[in-house]
Amino acid sequence: MALQHPLHFRHGRATRGFTLIEVMIVVAVIGILAAIALPSYNDYVRRGQLPEAFSGLSDYRTKMEQYYQDNRNYGSDAACAADSSASSWNTFPITTGRFTYTCATSDSGQGYTITATGASDRATGHTYTINHRGDRATTQFKGSTSTATCWLTSSSSC
Repeated sequence: MALQHPLHFRHGRATRGFTLIEVMIVVAVIGILAAIALPSYNDYVRRGQLPEAFSGLSDYRTKMEQYYQDNRNYGSDAACAADSSASSWNTFPITTGRFTYTCATSDSGQGYTITATGASDRATGHTYTINHRGDRATTQFKGSTSTATCWLTSSSSC
């Protein structure tokens, strides 16, 4: 068996490299893979950022309930947790990470709604709420208005 030389001879000429059609096929395959993979990756990153809002809303809800136990209201008509005893956490609006949290009282301080609005990165275009009854809602999902009665993450239904 003869050893093959790295240069192939075709009609007396040495040929090296790829043909134009081979390069075009590789570019087309890479383009197709990128068209599929990039949107999936972006959605994966977005879904990974949303639990930050859920954690923040749950944390503020717990603090509001503790505040209610001490004061028999959730705050004044002007502000949630308006008492100076809550001054370490009640400076709404609060921006932490990728979300901004706001709070509004209702029923003369006997109710509240906390809202988390996406402020940066892939969280932008998402708005979630929780109220004094523990009702969760999504009012904006992937930039579109929503009326879901849960916190949406991957699809537009609960």
